[in-house]
Parts: sequence; C-alpha cells; structure tokens
Amino acid sequence: MFGGIRKSFTGFLRSWRSEESAGREKRTHNLFEAAAVYVSACAEDDQDQMDEALAWVSPEALSFGVTELACRAVIALARERDESPRTVARELLGLPTA
Repeated sequence: MFGGIRKSFTGFLRSWRSEESAGREKRTHNLFEAAAVYVSACAEDDQDQMDEALAWVSPEALSFGVTELACRAVIALARERDESPRTVARELLGLPTA
C-alpha cells in the first residue's frame, strides 16, 4: 500500500532536501532523517534536538516525514502484535477500540 505512495513521491522527496549553506561544508539532511531526529527528540523532551531537526527541512517536509514515520511504526507494531494497524493506532493514542 505504502510502496506505491513512496515511489510516486520519490522525486518530490528529493526536492525537499535542505540546501548546504553557502561557503560552509555542511552535511545535508533528508526529511526522513529530520523526522527521525525530531520524533526521538520529542520522546526524550530534548528541545535543542527538536530545534536542530526543524532547521534541516521545511515544516511541510518535516510534517510529511513524521507522518511517514508514524505509518511505518504502526505497521511494524501491528505486524509484531498480529493486530490491525487501526487497533494499534487507537491503542497507542489511548482511544477505545472501534
């Protein structure tokens, strides 16, 4: 399901990479790397890391990356627990099962 979405957005995703600063050797970060750092920093309540990840990509790209990370995490947990992604997502959010 997500494979098709991922393929169709490949060009789109590459366009969201952050640009290197002029005159400085600075490593660029892609939106998935920024999303991983941002989400883990949120989990650890590390404001400095959150701010750093926010500077790597645009807010729209970060939002897309966080959404993709959430989808992948829910799918992985659902497979591990042998439950539906909907059940796992609702359980993670503390919602009653539908």
